[in-house]
Amino acid sequence: MAVRADSGQRAGAGSSRVPAVADPARVRNVVLVGPSGSGKTTLVEALLAHTGAITRQGTVLDGTTVCDHDPAAVRQQRSVALSVAPLLHEDIKINLIDTPGYGDFVGELRAGLRAADAALFVISAAEGHEGTIDPATVEQWEECAAVGMPRAVVIARCDHARAALEATTAACQDAFGTGVIPLYLPIRADDGGLTGLYGLLSQTPQDAAPEGAADARAALIEGIIEQSEDETLMERYLDGEQIDVATLTADLEKAVARGSFHPVIPACAHSRIGLDALLELVIGGFPSPLGHPLPSVSGVDGAEHPVLTADPSGPLAAEVVRTSADAYVGRVSLVRVFSGTLRPDATVHVSGHLPAQRTADARGGADGHDTDERLAHVYSPLGATLREVDGCIAGDICALTKLGTAETGDTVSASDHPLLLQPWDLPDPLLPVAVVARSRGDEDALVKTLSRLVAADPTLRLERNSETHQTVLWCMGEAHADVVLSRLRAGGAEVDTEPVKVPMRVTLARAGRVTGRHVKQSGGHGQYAVCHIEFEPLPRGAGFEFESKVVGGAVPTQFIPSVEKGIRAQLERGLAAGGETAHPVVDVRARLVDGKAHSVDSSDAAFQTAGALALREAAEACGTTLLEPLDEVTVRIPDEHLGSVLGDLSSRRGRVLGTDVAGAGRTLVRAEVPATELVRYAVDLRAMTSGTATFSRGFARYEGAPASLGS
Repeated sequence: MAVRADSGQRAGAGSSRVPAVADPARVRNVVLVGPSGSGKTTLVEALLAHTGAITRQGTVLDGTTVCDHDPAAVRQQRSVALSVAPLLHEDIKINLIDTPGYGDFVGELRAGLRAADAALFVISAAEGHEGTIDPATVEQWEECAAVGMPRAVVIARCDHARAALEATTAACQDAFGTGVIPLYLPIRADDGGLTGLYGLLSQTPQDAAPEGAADARAALIEGIIEQSEDETLMERYLDGEQIDVATLTADLEKAVARGSFHPVIPACAHSRIGLDALLELVIGGFPSPLGHPLPSVSGVDGAEHPVLTADPSGPLAAEVVRTSADAYVGRVSLVRVFSGTLRPDATVHVSGHLPAQRTADARGGADGHDTDERLAHVYSPLGATLREVDGCIAGDICALTKLGTAETGDTVSASDHPLLLQPWDLPDPLLPVAVVARSRGDEDALVKTLSRLVAADPTLRLERNSETHQTVLWCMGEAHADVVLSRLRAGGAEVDTEPVKVPMRVTLARAGRVTGRHVKQSGGHGQYAVCHIEFEPLPRGAGFEFESKVVGGAVPTQFIPSVEKGIRAQLERGLAAGGETAHPVVDVRARLVDGKAHSVDSSDAAFQTAGALALREAAEACGTTLLEPLDEVTVRIPDEHLGSVLGDLSSRRGRVLGTDVAGAGRTLVRAEVPATELVRYAVDLRAMTSGTATFSRGFARYEGAPASLGS
């Protein structure tokens, strides 16, 4: 049975061949990485068609499209969402994991890296005309290197009118390092068109060696030998010995699996040139789940647990790498199984987040949760189509439906042996977007849709600010924000955006003595409280201090705490500073020095009111100073952008605290910047540095704000 996860339509039973394996050694999980427009999705569809997983590019065997029928929707879906497409080649199941190429969706990229055991970097052959690789693509390469991911480079779109295969290969070598070496050279017709590939190791086809093949082959062999674990191989080669192709191939495959050698293969999706070579590399050079390190694991109580292995009979440990919602099938969880086997009708345990994160979940989702849920079916995903299978073994990827509590990043384990996988690192969303329901009727839809989006997207953080009374979505960038807003509206919530408000503070401008007087006589029991209080501002960050210097019982002892309570309540309610908006008051000392009470009409409530009135009187008499939050910002940038970034920080009233070397060609800048100047910084920094810079921010303290902010 096949289910259309994006449209709610069922396809006929047995609508396409579902690859099935029983041994993790016969699985390859490969993530496709590269910039938008490089040809990743087209290459995936070409490989599916080439191996018979679909009848032609863009379709499954029953004619249902892999993605949505609307071309515009297809482009948007492909550009922002991770998807999985399995194929079978030489009895090896290859799960192709297509990831977005735009920087805002780095969360989807990291989810793809988590689910994969190797990466194919897809670079368009048209890149060669620029002479360099896009800096954002180099960032993606470094993302892969940071997690030790084996990588190969595919030069795609070789039939493009502006294709420059050789120049693109050279650009990849400059950008990615000396470990990037071609395995094949293009064979061209007289008109320059690509007709095939020449294998540098096999030297086939023998009668079609392109110009420069001998030098390229020598460079390849030297690169392989340099990475070989056989220390005598280089000496034998330098002595003139001809190293046999079988030895070189075996060493190449080992070096690729170790992540120290990155072969380059040209490929053309439409003519299918290079697809067989690419599949051969994936099967022979990329590691199976048995050869790739697995995430660390603990018990749900934090207890240590033995290291996992990709054993189908081991303890069940799987992870939700992506979550989506569909009106027909409900919540769809894309799951990578690391250990054990997922079977239909089993009861599983869903665990969310590490114990240390349970009270303050940095990813913006729900607090830590542990629940048992019963599975119905297990599916093999092919794009948006779900095909029912009998189970999913360690090392494989599957889809589960209607796991009501599962969020992206959650662990799925056995109910009688619950586990928790160490979550993967995710960047902090740093672009705030304030949303408001267009009408009262949209408020319920907004709340429901937001909860689904936050559960599905770990790079989206939801903040309901009690001071500004705004609902703020923290996003990765403008493109991410656009997608989130689109999904909110698709969920039935009509929303508008409004300027993000930054919470301010006020303090007293100078010291002074005031009287808080609350006296009411209106028949019956009256209210009487008078307190004389000296107020003074304190240094930034000192908070609130209260002391009593009352002598002679002018204010009865039992009412002194009431005065403090009233002042504290007014501190939280806030005072206005040059405008109509009230802000909480900080860094003030209040000294109760005198007062009056009535034997009948004085009460706790009366002295609370008098204390609050005294603070308001102090604001009138002493004046107030508006304080703005100051954030400590750390920016990691390529050296060529250092000057523009420093100048921009200065224009934002920032103070540079220092700079440090942050690796080859990169600098780490530390600065203090007012939070009001950082609302759009995620967007502006990306524009300034072509997406190559990253930054983090954290609250430092409050400081006096310009008078213009209080107006």
